[in-house]
Amino acid sequence: MTSGTATLPAEERRVRVALLDDHEVLLDSIVSWIRGNAHDFEVVLAATTWLQMVHSPSFPTDLVFLDVQLKEPVSIEARVRTCRAAGAKVIVLTGLDTADLRDRAMKAGASAFLGKSQPLHEVMSIAREITGVGGSAQQESWRPLPQVAVPVEKPRLSVGEEEALRLYASGHSTNEVASEMNVQYETAKTYLRRVREKYAKAKRPASRKSDLIRRAAEDGYLQ
Repeated sequence: MTSGTATLPAEERRVRVALLDDHEVLLDSIVSWIRGNAHDFEVVLAATTWLQMVHSPSFPTDLVFLDVQLKEPVSIEARVRTCRAAGAKVIVLTGLDTADLRDRAMKAGASAFLGKSQPLHEVMSIAREITGVGGSAQQESWRPLPQVAVPVEKPRLSVGEEEALRLYASGHSTNEVASEMNVQYETAKTYLRRVREKYAKAKRPASRKSDLIRRAAEDGYLQ
């Protein structure tokens, strides 16, 4: 009986983790690494979509790793706030590190905003600090560093292009965009074509609807 009670505190200290990333190979790699190298964390949920994560019976967890770039039109603010409201701490782990996205995520309540290029042993050290597993380690070590931000060009859109983008990225068809804007179908189609061309010129392709929704979310066109 004595040995049984001795193991209980160690189990209680394990941090329940959820990961959200739509790149399945990368997701599987992170899950495998944590399970093999970070035994004070328990991965109980690995999801490729936002809805899959929040609808899982394993949600909420103690800690959530969130990717910024998902195909779903849900803003980073909404995702972070939902997790925080459910009681989970949030680390944004992303390949798109910009000052704007970082600021939005941190203001929404994320504990850290980290690049995917950062070694996982460093990411988990930060996770330990955030969840209290890391003892007295200095909190400042995981604060976002301005010098690692990569400038991303936000295309200049006309009033018509911006309105068409907002409507289209919010789920309207091109016909519905034209109706909402009180313009001809071809005009709405032209607005959206120009938006795609401007994002392509900015080296942020948006040829697919899912990509265009992502760009709209990244640049604040979706609330």
